[in-house]
Amino acid sequence: MSLRGRPVSTTSTTTLETSSAPISDSKEFQIQNTTTASPSLPQRCINQTLTSTANLANLLPTGTLLALQLLVPTFTNNGSCDSATHFMTQVLLLLLASSCFLASFTDSFKSPDGKVYYGLATFKGMWLFSYPMTESSLPDLSKYRLRIIDGIHAVLSVLTFVAVALRDANVLKCFYPQPEHETQEILNIAPMGIGFMCGLLFVVFPTTRHGIGYPVSSKN
Repeated sequence: MSLRGRPVSTTSTTTLETSSAPISDSKEFQIQNTTTASPSLPQRCINQTLTSTANLANLLPTGTLLALQLLVPTFTNNGSCDSATHFMTQVLLLLLASSCFLASFTDSFKSPDGKVYYGLATFKGMWLFSYPMTESSLPDLSKYRLRIIDGIHAVLSVLTFVAVALRDANVLKCFYPQPEHETQEILNIAPMGIGFMCGLLFVVFPTTRHGIGYPVSSKN
């Protein structure tokens, strides 16, 4: 039955269907993937400088130089040497220079139990100062054999020690109490030149050994 004169209003409801399309795998990978930017030129320079400094600190005879600074004032009587102290100072410098030379041939490795073992590099391998409890924990000692670069590092270490010793005031007063003008010029210039050249060669030809007094890396 229809009602006349009365408007009939029809309300049409429209339902908006929102469809969320799934994000493709390629887009998700692009969003989540964070690209690591390559280091800039200043960062590479800083990294190379720090690496070279670490190599230089490994090769310089720091422990021997510390012993030099501590013992020389006593052995030289603060630069006032007589025949006895002159001879003892020569023996001291010879022993310290020998320690610089021999330290360049020492190496070390870390066993699986975390202990560090030191040894001396030979032509056949490394001769250990103390053997571990089990032979199975020993690595291949032949890879630690003596190389030509070890001899170069040993000579450079001795030259560096000599350069520092010649810059010590007590050593100069003991061996050269009244140097001539030309001798004084050589003593002022030669140690600095030797030290600079040795340091430069240390940086160019780094060592892979971690001997006595050197930090042991994880590769050892």
